[in-house]
Amino acid sequence: MTAPSRPRIAVLLVNLGTPDAPTASAVRRYLREFLSDKRVIEIPRPVWWLILNCFVLTFRPRRVARLYQTIWQGDSPMRQILREQAALLQQSLQVRFANADIRVLPAMSYGQPGLKAALDELQQDGFEKLVVLPLFPQYSATSTAPVYDIVNRWLGEQRNQPAVTLIKDYHRNPVYIAALAASVQAFRREHGAAEKLLMSFHGIPQPYADKGDPYPQQCHETARQLAAALGLPDGSWAISFQSRFGAQAWVQPYTDVLLQEWAAAGISSVQVVCPAFSADCLETLEEIAEQNRETFLHAGGKNYSYIPALNVRPDHIVMMTALVSPHLDAHLAS
Repeated sequence: MTAPSRPRIAVLLVNLGTPDAPTASAVRRYLREFLSDKRVIEIPRPVWWLILNCFVLTFRPRRVARLYQTIWQGDSPMRQILREQAALLQQSLQVRFANADIRVLPAMSYGQPGLKAALDELQQDGFEKLVVLPLFPQYSATSTAPVYDIVNRWLGEQRNQPAVTLIKDYHRNPVYIAALAASVQAFRREHGAAEKLLMSFHGIPQPYADKGDPYPQQCHETARQLAAALGLPDGSWAISFQSRFGAQAWVQPYTDVLLQEWAAAGISSVQVVCPAFSADCLETLEEIAEQNRETFLHAGGKNYSYIPALNVRPDHIVMMTALVSPHLDAHLAS
């Protein structure tokens, strides 16, 4: 008698994206795809087309490529980390779901490995139940929503649609908060504590928040939860937002401005953690770890440290396992 086949379920780990190489041409291709998304830039299309093609893509790629060259070690750190995260999560899920055929694929909204290509691969291999985990703890229309858009466009092209579950956010999930707290505690055990802990999140334009994007509120909630988990007294920590782009106002306080203010006020030591980033990338390794360090020291600060993202820490993989497992259970029960 033939043994019944094991149920097959796939998990897609999705991050934002990265260029294929640290070159101006590769960065230009990546920026064109990323900055052409209406979710990312809401300026009227004809106006933005002129700005993008006549200014941004003319001058920015060469400068950004030089920055990527400072952190590139055979590949983009984000892509390397994402692939390792997917491999480790698959190992964890294979133990947790020994009676099922589980496949975990890395994917990105922009660049390679592409999300649509990953969906095509799973469809061709016969996976009819999928769980999609965007690795953005705090939901934003500029990061998580494009994942929804890609998945929904792809589903619209399928005659036999798979069952798909998308995990919207996990900004206050206890396992996520515990992993963040453990990473800060481990860093401080090795390096000591600073006067201030700064929780710096990627920023979004203020008009996006005014229209109802929940991202800033979720960032504040993550920061409050992390401060509580660490037992930090008021005044020893703060929240800020980094990486503003263009002339319009972004969500404040700005990371670089706050660091200058702290240094001017006599704060001598700062440690910075970036809870919105599931993997270290150009923004954390260059902007936060290097540029903002120089900003703080130049303004009079003495000691500045960046606490790495959760990356492939075991507790980060435990968190991912905890996030997707209930949805895998539901698919297996259906």
